[in-house]
Amino acid sequence: MSLALALLKLYLRTVQKPWLARVKDPAAARRAFERSARLAAMPAGALLLPRRVGNVPGLWVSCRPRGAGLILYFHGGAYVMGSSATHKAMVARLCALTGAEAFIPDYRLAPEHPFPAAFEDACSVWQDLLARGYRADGIVIGGDSAGGGLMLALLAATCRQGGPHPAAAFAFSPWTDLTLSGASLRENARADPLLPAGRVAEARDYYLAGADPADPRASPLLADFPGAPPVFLQAGMTEILRDDTTRMADRLAAQGVDVVTDLWPDSPHVLPIFQGWVPEADEALARAAAFIRQRLPAARASGS
Repeated sequence: MSLALALLKLYLRTVQKPWLARVKDPAAARRAFERSARLAAMPAGALLLPRRVGNVPGLWVSCRPRGAGLILYFHGGAYVMGSSATHKAMVARLCALTGAEAFIPDYRLAPEHPFPAAFEDACSVWQDLLARGYRADGIVIGGDSAGGGLMLALLAATCRQGGPHPAAAFAFSPWTDLTLSGASLRENARADPLLPAGRVAEARDYYLAGADPADPRASPLLADFPGAPPVFLQAGMTEILRDDTTRMADRLAAQGVDVVTDLWPDSPHVLPIFQGWVPEADEALARAAAFIRQRLPAARASGS
């Protein structure tokens, strides 16, 4: 473990995790997340443009050289916080590493907009990209934490509809089981340096607002993925959401999906978001970028 990662984990454990355990106001959590994102390392030459796709606002991200397809990326934040602004630096770095452009939707957040609002926004963005002329096989979909679960729910929806499917999918520490049945929620409650296990059910209830947590649109761990493209899943072994990744990988593999599982022995939730500051985060993001590069065509159909 690098010194940078050790110091990061110490900070998260002593400052961020206690704060997350006690903050009550989703608006306050959103503001704090936005402030912390200003410290993220942005690659030189990144271009960020506000854009609406499927009537959903967001950021269009690109770095030179361009022309190697599109990444549709769903940010994390437990469905109650996070935005394109909080994730733009990591996604811009991913664009620089792959040559792809990216769109980060600002899907509607709970509790103001409970389930299935975020899922509906994800589907709207996907359908509008196709309507604009982007080929499905020129798009890779991705996300982290709640956004990773949202991405997998969208992938399952494309499978239910018989396609068209994206070229591939990837997720960092995805939240895939809103029934909260994963053993790691208990086993890693102390070991996780960032997420307080005692707040997970509260965040889930903000989002679901009484809806069934076993609905596969909320818990893609319970969805089916016939004909799905290759999927890359990455997580830390000490995370409370470890089992949301490992069981998701097992389910996909059991359905014949080509799955790459990248497990890190001792890393915080969504390790790649710390790119530019921690060498392990840079390596984690580079592994995802290598997966994406192998599966995106060199060019996409013309779109706007």
